Amino acid sequence: MPDTQAGVAVTEAGPRPRAVLPALCLTQTTSWGIVYYAFPVLNPTISISTGWSAAATTAAFSTALIVSAIAGIRVGRVLDHHGPRTVMTAGSTIGVLALLVVAAAPNLTVFYAGWLLAGLAMATTFYQPAFAALTRWWAPDHVRALTYVTIAAGLASTFFAPLTALLVSHLSWRTTYAVLAAILAVLTIPAHARALKAPWPPAPQDPPHMTAGSNHIVHSLAFWMLAATFMLSAFAMYTVVFALVPLLLERGYTTTQAACALGLGGAGQTLGRTLYAALARRTSATTRTTTLIGLGALTTAALALLSGPFALIVLLSVLAGAVRGNLTLLQATAVTDRWGATHYGKLSGILAAPAYAAGAFAPFAGAGLAPPLGGYPVLFALLAALSAMAAATALGTQPPTGPCERAGG
Repeated sequence: MPDTQAGVAVTEAGPRPRAVLPALCLTQTTSWGIVYYAFPVLNPTISISTGWSAAATTAAFSTALIVSAIAGIRVGRVLDHHGPRTVMTAGSTIGVLALLVVAAAPNLTVFYAGWLLAGLAMATTFYQPAFAALTRWWAPDHVRALTYVTIAAGLASTFFAPLTALLVSHLSWRTTYAVLAAILAVLTIPAHARALKAPWPPAPQDPPHMTAGSNHIVHSLAFWMLAATFMLSAFAMYTVVFALVPLLLERGYTTTQAACALGLGGAGQTLGRTLYAALARRTSATTRTTTLIGLGALTTAALALLSGPFALIVLLSVLAGAVRGNLTLLQATAVTDRWGATHYGKLSGILAAPAYAAGAFAPFAGAGLAPPLGGYPVLFALLAALSAMAAATALGTQPPTGPCERAGG
């Protein structure tokens, strides 16, 4: 049994503050649910009540994702040196301010300004800083901690999408965002300020073979092959999520059936995350990356080729969701699997930037590409090909003497 003092579990890896894990489960679920998942629910109402086009408002949201990708690079460096408390507390405060600006926006210019602020909030409160905190405090048992947090965050849309819909059915979209901002403030700012105040452990030493430091890693072929892998995979994965309902509607299914398939895919995402730790113990980093992304390509290809029966479509959606759930944890552990945890914040921030930027274009990809391609089935075939390309580039993502290229990576 580990020794305990002042709410901190002391293990062989060093101090492990007990409050961090439940706090991050709460704040990740809340931050994703309010800053990210509330928007798709509210966007149709925003467009109707303001007269702004849905394309323009969606572009504001995508701009926030791009800002998050760029800001995340700098945030990662700060996390490595100073820890997550100040970053995530400030990020929650910025998120509240951003939503209030969005709620009060009299025109599109101010609306975009609010989402630019929201992009900073995403960079400082979403997965990247939470993963950095858990990787440093929980090592070498960080996979289990990451799994708990991503399972909790997977419930963000399950809880906050219906809550947002309920609020906007009784309130204006502006008041709904104000209420959500208040919830965000109450649940995340104190949690980050209080639960993350434990001393930030010193960075572990570089693995013996890594003598040139983080700059050497960033300029290596394996690093950029990994960045390309995650960028292609993210674009394909998020486009599938946004395009699944239109695909099924095009094939004659009802809106209810399409929504059911999409929702059960989200349940598959949670299921997939529960399986990742066992997969990580039995496979190497490169094998795991190639296999999971390859399975994503197969499920996408199956959705492109098979139009029924509906039970089969639901099964494919669940399998695709399970792959997506694993890919979240795959990205969270990609740096430590290959280069150790010394420069985790910096490396993961740079690594995630292309993937986040690619994901920002996903909302437009279906509507923009499907018509010229000849329909959503052809789009899904193209996305399957992109995923297959990502699986191929994954073969080149292992450093020549990586520390974890073994079973249990």
